[in-house]
Amino acid sequence: MIGVQLRYSFRLYPNGPQRAALAQAFGCARVVYNDALQVRETARAGGAALPKTGDLSKLLITEAKKTEERAWLGGVSAVVLQQSLRNLDAAYRNFFDGLKGKRPRVGAPRYKSRKDNRQAVRRANYDGSKLVDLTPGSGAGARYAYDLTLSDTSATVTAQEPDTAWRNETLSKLWQVPADGTGSAVRVSCNRGEQLFAAADGGQRVVWVDGTTGWTDLVTRERPAGQCG
Repeated sequence: MIGVQLRYSFRLYPNGPQRAALAQAFGCARVVYNDALQVRETARAGGAALPKTGDLSKLLITEAKKTEERAWLGGVSAVVLQQSLRNLDAAYRNFFDGLKGKRPRVGAPRYKSRKDNRQAVRRANYDGSKLVDLTPGSGAGARYAYDLTLSDTSATVTAQEPDTAWRNETLSKLWQVPADGTGSAVRVSCNRGEQLFAAADGGQRVVWVDGTTGWTDLVTRERPAGQCG
């Protein structure tokens, strides 16, 4: 008897008011993140201890809402703003763990820009605890990701670099990273052409539609090919 695994893809299409609410939430989260990063980097440059998250929350969220310059932060859920501080915590943790050799090195946290569409791939418990960046949201290793499939050990991300020209380097490619966040992303295949509709099986095994030859072939690979030069 042959077992069959089903794969489901979901896409949300927010309406006008929902898009406006999401944009407001993302913008406020970006401001709190950048404000907290500025405070911590100022402390780090002066050789002082980094301010704790609780102190930043009080200063940059609770107290900031009382000021004229940041009163509009009260227009979004505090959960979104608190999560932005936790995201910064994760970015610093990954940075310092890389310096200590506990994980591959990543750059120091950087300021977020509304013009940057790269997205971090993250893993966390159901309650939001133990947040881990599988791929960074900025700097080296950041991806313009738009699809994701998971196995018991690996996350395979479909990413595409933005460009106005039709070039191999900007076609959709697959990247795989350990699901526990202990390694960096590597290319699943070094083939030219588009790599689409990835579906994870067990371990590092992944199946996708490959457009290398100009025709679409269904391809299976047991493990990623590594970095492609």
